[in-house]
Amino acid sequence: MIERSCAVSIVCSVGIGLSTLAIASAHSPAHAQSADLVLCDRVAADPTDPDKPADVKGTRDIAPSDIATAIKFCRVAASSSRRALYQLGRAHTANQQLPDAIAAYRKAADKGSTSAMVELGVMLATGEGLAKDEAQARALFERAAAAGNARGATNLAALGNKGGAPGDPVKARALLSKAAEANSPEAQYQLGLMLAEGVGGPKDDAAARALFEKAAAQSHPGALERMGAFAQSGRGGPQDAGAAKAYYEKAAALGNEDAKAALKGTSCYVIKDKRGNVVTDFCF
Repeated sequence: MIERSCAVSIVCSVGIGLSTLAIASAHSPAHAQSADLVLCDRVAADPTDPDKPADVKGTRDIAPSDIATAIKFCRVAASSSRRALYQLGRAHTANQQLPDAIAAYRKAADKGSTSAMVELGVMLATGEGLAKDEAQARALFERAAAAGNARGATNLAALGNKGGAPGDPVKARALLSKAAEANSPEAQYQLGLMLAEGVGGPKDDAAARALFEKAAAQSHPGALERMGAFAQSGRGGPQDAGAAKAYYEKAAALGNEDAKAALKGTSCYVIKDKRGNVVTDFCF
């Protein structure tokens, strides 16, 4: 299955300070640029975008109430930021303005945005918004993957050849390995999935778990959920029901639906001695 950000999928509030930033933008061109980009990031950043600063959380889906804000501030910030150009494309996609989204993605891709390349590749692969062209889609995925974009690599593996044959999971696995070594949490998560299922090479639960753990340490929701599942079952390492619950809770807090479902079936009890000291916890 080909994967993209959740604006359109084929495999995937502006809070306190808005008025302050807006006032600053009205008084200083330098401040205006930074304020516009900050607001654009706040409502439209993609969590998987390699261009995203580490201190920006990002959002899988732009909230309907934030679309107008995203378009307004990302459009201004786009004049000097390829990240903002890509995020402007996400905002237009969320607003079902595909021609505007495609225009923004093309400009961002021309400036080197690998996430924009992936979005265009998805549209070309599916024929959504653009005439279907798997050859061009493959070229875009390869370009993004070669630059370390994890979604580019996984989409490359999922994309069929013209004759309908499967993609090249071995190549995708190799590209993901490079991105994972560069500490990309998305690449670590995606590579972990391939190792866990034996896609593109030998199955290795221990190595998959290690990758999930690295990505989980960077608050990747999917990796946190997988760590919960692996810890709960003892797959690829020690079984630890308490740790599993903690991972599920972190993933659920970040919106992971699988983790939320897993938590419903997990119960823990604390066992104490006569003095009230905690002896152990028991989870099932």
